[in-house]
Amino acid sequence: MPVKGFLYKSAFFVLLFLIFNTTLKAQVVTDDERPAFADSPNKSVKNGNIHAFSFRNPIIQDTTIAMRDHFIIRVGNKWYCTGSSLPVWTGPNPGVRLLVSDDLVHWKQQSWLIDASKLSPECPYNGRFWAPEIHLIKGKFWLTVNSGKVTTQDPKGMANHNIWLFSADNVTGPYKLVNGPLTPQYNNDATLFEDSDGQVYLYCSGNGLFQAKIDLEKGEIIGELQKFRTARESINPRWMWGGIEGPFVLKREGIYYMFFSTWTRGYEVGLLKSKSPMGPWDLASNEPIFGTRKKAYRGEVARVAGGFEDSKDPYAETGHNAIFEGPDGKLWSSCHYIFYKGQKFPGLNEMEEPKPQLGIEPLYFRNGLFAIDGPTWTEQTIKY
Repeated sequence: MPVKGFLYKSAFFVLLFLIFNTTLKAQVVTDDERPAFADSPNKSVKNGNIHAFSFRNPIIQDTTIAMRDHFIIRVGNKWYCTGSSLPVWTGPNPGVRLLVSDDLVHWKQQSWLIDASKLSPECPYNGRFWAPEIHLIKGKFWLTVNSGKVTTQDPKGMANHNIWLFSADNVTGPYKLVNGPLTPQYNNDATLFEDSDGQVYLYCSGNGLFQAKIDLEKGEIIGELQKFRTARESINPRWMWGGIEGPFVLKREGIYYMFFSTWTRGYEVGLLKSKSPMGPWDLASNEPIFGTRKKAYRGEVARVAGGFEDSKDPYAETGHNAIFEGPDGKLWSSCHYIFYKGQKFPGLNEMEEPKPQLGIEPLYFRNGLFAIDGPTWTEQTIKY
C-alpha cells in the first residue's frame, strides 16, 4: 500500500476510534458539578481493571412498588430511590416511598419517609405526594415534597398543592419538617441546586417553570419566586406547547443546564442552558434530547405539536428525569417508563396495567450538549 494511502487509512481509523470513544463515555462526576454525592467509592475508576454493568429497562418490574417521577441518590455503595407513589391522579396516595438497592438493578422497599396513614386529618400536606427529591447539601439530606390537602370539595388537592421542605442527618431519615408551603401559589416538581459558592436555588413547575434563591436552614425563599418560562411562548417549538414541568439543574464548566419534561407528544425531555443559575435560560437544543412520542396516546393534546411520527420504542412515557451517580462513578439519568399498549392518557384506572416503572440510561456530553440515548428496552452493558 502506498504511504499516502496508509496514512489516510490510519487517520480514518483513529478518527473512528475517537468518535466511538466519545460516544461511549458517560459523564464523569467532578467536584465542580452538582448534584453532590455522598461518600462515593467510585467518583473515578483509575485502577485499570475493566468492569461491566448490565441492565434492562424498565429496571423494576415489581408492580407493588410502582412509582412515577423516579429520583435516585447514591450514598456510599447503595442507591436510594423515591418518586410519586400510586395513585397519582385521583385522591390521596400512601406517602413518600423510599427504595434501596445494592446494585442499581434489584430494588426493595426501605421505608416510608412520609406515611400518610400516620398523618393527622388536619395535616396540610396529607393528600398526594408528587415528585419528591432528596439532595445532599451542606452535610444534610433535604427532602422536597409536593403535596396539599385533599378534601371532598377538592379531591385532587389542587387548590393548595405546594412545596414542603424536610431535612435529616441520614438519607433514610427520620425527616423533620423545615417549612412549608414555600411559595404563595400552586407549585409542583420542586428541585434543589447548590452552586459552587454555596448558594442554593429552588426550581419548580406549575403552569410553567419557576426559580428562586432559597435559605435552606430557614426554609424560606430569598426575594421573589420568578416565573421564567411557559409552555406556549412564541420562542418555544411546538413540542413544548402541551406543558412543561420537572426541572433538574446541573452545572458543567461554568454553564448551567436545566433538564425539563413536556407531555405534548408523549413524554419527552428538553434541555435549557444559561450562564447564570437565575437565567436567562435558552433552549440548548431545538429538539428533545430524550423521550417517547405516540400520537394516539396523547390524542388532542398532541395536535398542538403539528405532524410527527411515533417513536419506535415500546413506551408511552419516558420522562420527568433526574440525574444521579451510576455504578461507574459517572452521571446517569432516571425517570419512569410506561409500556405502550394502546391506552389513552390518563387511564380510567391508573392502578391497572401498565404501571410506571423505573428506567435508567447513561448521560453523555456531546458537542456542548447533554445527551441521553434511548430509551432502551433490550439488555445494555456499560464497560468501565
